[in-house]
Amino acid sequence: MESLGERERAVLAFEGRGWETPGAKERAIREELDLAPVRYYQVLNALLDDPRALELAPVTVNRLRRVRDGKRRER
Repeated sequence: MESLGERERAVLAFEGRGWETPGAKERAIREELDLAPVRYYQVLNALLDDPRALELAPVTVNRLRRVRDGKRRER
């Protein structure tokens, strides 16, 4: 199985950091990753279902899966 690309690894590492405010995170997404926030979240969401991402960053991926699953249950 091929490993994750540089952008995918950067998104996982970025998401592992804590953020005080959404505005600061959105700004950092643009500045540090050179991605539009919408694209960032598309990449991140796809990574949550990728076994390679789970292998690389299990704590982050499992935390985000729990959040996503909780939001789905609320609907």
